[in-house]
Amino acid sequence: MLVAKPGLDGHDRGAKVIARALRDAGMEVIYTGIRQTPAMIVEAAIQEDVDAILMSILSGAHMAIFPKVMELLRENGVDDVLVMAGGILPDEDIPAIEAMGVRGNFGPGTSLATIIDFVRANVSPERMRQSLPPLQGASAPFDTPAVTDAASEATR
Repeated sequence: MLVAKPGLDGHDRGAKVIARALRDAGMEVIYTGIRQTPAMIVEAAIQEDVDAILMSILSGAHMAIFPKVMELLRENGVDDVLVMAGGILPDEDIPAIEAMGVRGNFGPGTSLATIIDFVRANVSPERMRQSLPPLQGASAPFDTPAVTDAASEATR
């Protein structure tokens, strides 16, 4: 799983929380850090042979960045990777985002369990390298994470 912060958006706390929750759910997670270009995201995804990409964006540049990421993935023959988005995505943009091939779109307030379940249900089965342990139900620790300074440091 690749978690990326595209564009000039410097707010990455949410991306770090998601990256940690995915890791705690048994997934290998690569967090690219902030200010990633579409080319950097696609290059990292190819080099790491990821099963999924989650781009977190709050800046409003999603309609410029997402099409470029999808174009670069296609140009490089990457057509079996789940691409998702999170952050501030206006409802009126969701149909266009989905038409690009971005399948999961998670706004503020989406539970971590929902994101984890979506990844598990939508990563191509051929790409799954190992079975993942089941979540612990609705009261799983992923619903209300406590992020401390130490936890933030651990995901850097």
